[in-house]
Amino acid sequence: MNNSFSSGMRYKNIRRRNNTPLTVKKPNDVIPPLGEGNIRIIPLGGVEEIGRNMTVIEYGDDIVIADIGIKFTDHETPGVDYILANIEYLEKRKEKIRAVVITHGHLDHIGGIPYVIGRLGNPPIYTREFGSLLIQKRQSEFPQLPPLDIRIVDASDKSIPISKDLKIRFFGVSHSIPDSTGVIIETPYGDIVSTGDVRIENEDGVPDEKEFDHYKEFKDRKVILFSMDSTGIEKGGWSPSEKHILKNIDAITAAASGRIILATFASQVERVIEFIKIAKHHSRRVFIEGRSMKTNVEIIKHLNLVDVSHINPIEDITKYPPNKIMIITTGAQGEEYAALMRMSNRTHKFIRLESSDTVVLSSSVIPGNERAISKLKDNLYRNDSKIITYLDSDVHTSGHGKRGETEWLHKQIPYKFFMPIHGHHFMLKIHAELAASLGCPRENIIVPDNGSIIEIQDKGTKFVKLAEKAPAGDLVVEGLSIGNISEVVIRDRKMLAEDGIFVVIALVNTRTGHLKKSPDIIARGFVYLRESQELLSEARQVIKRSIESTTVGSNPINFDYAKNAVTEDVSRFLFQKTAKAPLVIPVILGV
Repeated sequence: MNNSFSSGMRYKNIRRRNNTPLTVKKPNDVIPPLGEGNIRIIPLGGVEEIGRNMTVIEYGDDIVIADIGIKFTDHETPGVDYILANIEYLEKRKEKIRAVVITHGHLDHIGGIPYVIGRLGNPPIYTREFGSLLIQKRQSEFPQLPPLDIRIVDASDKSIPISKDLKIRFFGVSHSIPDSTGVIIETPYGDIVSTGDVRIENEDGVPDEKEFDHYKEFKDRKVILFSMDSTGIEKGGWSPSEKHILKNIDAITAAASGRIILATFASQVERVIEFIKIAKHHSRRVFIEGRSMKTNVEIIKHLNLVDVSHINPIEDITKYPPNKIMIITTGAQGEEYAALMRMSNRTHKFIRLESSDTVVLSSSVIPGNERAISKLKDNLYRNDSKIITYLDSDVHTSGHGKRGETEWLHKQIPYKFFMPIHGHHFMLKIHAELAASLGCPRENIIVPDNGSIIEIQDKGTKFVKLAEKAPAGDLVVEGLSIGNISEVVIRDRKMLAEDGIFVVIALVNTRTGHLKKSPDIIARGFVYLRESQELLSEARQVIKRSIESTTVGSNPINFDYAKNAVTEDVSRFLFQKTAKAPLVIPVILGV
């Protein structure tokens, strides 16, 4: 018996939901060696997107990496768990890597460490204490990996030599997580400064005194290159202060007659600490829900950052009256299985929402989550609870400064060259325009792409972007697999998700070329077979004609030709009848 199994690829473009042609993968550029005395900067991730922040700084025989983050996936990358920056450039030069410096403990800055640190030679990681605990907690999920070389930097530490030519130094910044820092890399020609994620704590546009303390040291430093977070640049003005947000939530808590349920990002650690303080002030017991929230609260306990004597296990929630309860939970983005969604649809094991509950969504809407949040709010309102969002009251402020804060920070750090980072391309362009408007010459500003090779040349006098680029294709995590992924694979997954699959199984008499029996059909995600018998009957006739037109009279039978014909003819027929284009897979067996 001769067997032939198709590859499942469509040979004729009957219809594509995405009309973008498949990208032809070109060979990687041949990257010139680093010239003597030049400094090379390569943003491997984080400059055409939000997430997977990772930047390379190279001088002589030394490389420093700033952050190793992940990017979360969306509907454009079905089946992918996380997206990492491409590290091919670094793998070829891993003997030169002297340090990884971490600005703070959010996953878009540390999440890639378990996946790539071994491939980079396990270099030392310099970070503040809170970041180190988050890194180690995440690393504990990968027990097969060797221990990390983590070196904790104290707030009082000055410059740390990592080679004969380079030193690193940290400075405090305001963000939304403890121990957030900016990084200074001291080179022979001046400082390379990166803020990491940053906002400016202020009251009505007047910066807090601590903000002046953060940046006063730069008045006497020679900053050759300044790089700064661009995430909030398109929003004018100044963000509401965190103090203002917490004052409002304190008032809401005081006025609540029943339970107060505060939903926020687990990454908003500083805010969670303040929530716990507010509960103590109002004599409420605290119950923590959500895996990531519990993880971060455990670290808060470990570092003794706040009194946690009034935090109770969720199993004890019925022991206290409603007006003595505060629940701090994840799920404000409407994630299907998050704690708040389970509360809202009454599937949570311990919590049933009541009309006396006050639910505060202390977060903004992440683009792409609008439908999920609408569903969450529908469910919450069905329970007749009181719902408060950032649209109703000032109960959230971003960890990324708006344009007014960004402009103020530019004025605190005198610099020669500027490179915006952390944001989509349009955000970087807006940020570049802001820098130019503040007096930075346009020839001293470069807006990079992922993989752009930027150099400071001629002893710090020249700022250029090379024509060549470092490899920048996506490195993806899929279960236990880490590697590149074909655009064809992603396209097939989208087609399966949108239109389903249509499998044809046919037996062909190899002597006559006729079908031995009516072909079998298996469909998933396309139509309900029991209600589509007429369609299937017509499809079988199309299949029979298509196969026999290519096999009758052929000796030997060209099964590849037959499969191609069936794929094209059946795809055309199904699209004409249903306006759908399932992935057609023919299985033709010769007997």
